[in-house]
Amino acid sequence: MQANMMILPKEFAFDFLLFCQRNPKPCPLVEVLEPGRAEPRCAPGGDVRTDLPGYRIFRDGRLVEEVSDISSFWRDDLVTFLIGCSFSFEDALIAGGIPLRHVGMGRNVAMYRTNIACESAGRFTGNMVVSMRPVKSGQIARAVEISGRFPEVHGAPVHIGHPEAIGIADLARPDFGEAVPVLEDELPVFWACGVTPQYVAELSGIPFCISHSPGKMLVTDFITNK
Repeated sequence: MQANMMILPKEFAFDFLLFCQRNPKPCPLVEVLEPGRAEPRCAPGGDVRTDLPGYRIFRDGRLVEEVSDISSFWRDDLVTFLIGCSFSFEDALIAGGIPLRHVGMGRNVAMYRTNIACESAGRFTGNMVVSMRPVKSGQIARAVEISGRFPEVHGAPVHIGHPEAIGIADLARPDFGEAVPVLEDELPVFWACGVTPQYVAELSGIPFCISHSPGKMLVTDFITNK
C-alpha cells in the first residue's frame, strides 16, 4: 500500500481527523501518528521526514517550498496523517486486463480540482480532487469492480465521463500530475484522490503544514486487501 501524507500542528489535528472521517472517499485513513512521532506503524523502521521522494511546505495556505527532506522543519507538536493512495490498486487493474496509459507513458497520473464538495470540519472546507485514468468503454464495469475491492485506497470511481459535470474544463490541463490522451473508444474515469487534503489545507489557510508532493508517496509495509 502507498500512502499520501498530511502533517499538521496538533492544534488542527482533531478538526482534520474529523474531516477525514467525514470524507472517507478522498481521505481513507491508514494511520495517524502521535505528535512528534516520525516512525509509522505501517512502515516499521521508517521515517516520514525522509522516506518520501518529495514534500510540499505550506504557510498560510500558500505553497512556499518543495523539498526532499523535512527534518529541518520538524517540530514536536506535528501530527502525521497517512492516507490511502489509488496507486495501490493499479497493479490489480493491470492484472485484470485494464491498461493504464500514464503507467505505459511513464507519467504521473493526471489530477484535477472539482466542484464536488467535501463535508466541512472546523476550518477545513473545500472540494474534492480526483485522479483520472482513461478506460475503454467495455472495460469500465470491470474497472469499477476491481477498484471497489480497495476501499482503503479510495475504492470505486466517483465519476465516469462528462468531466465538465464535475467542474473540469480541460482534461489536457490537469491541476496536478501530467496529462494523458483519452482515445475515441475510451471514457475518462475519475477516482477520489489523496491530494484533496492539501488542497483543502490551502483553501483553509492553515498557518503551517506539510504534505507529500503529488505522485510522491510513502510506500508502507501494509498489503492491500484483494
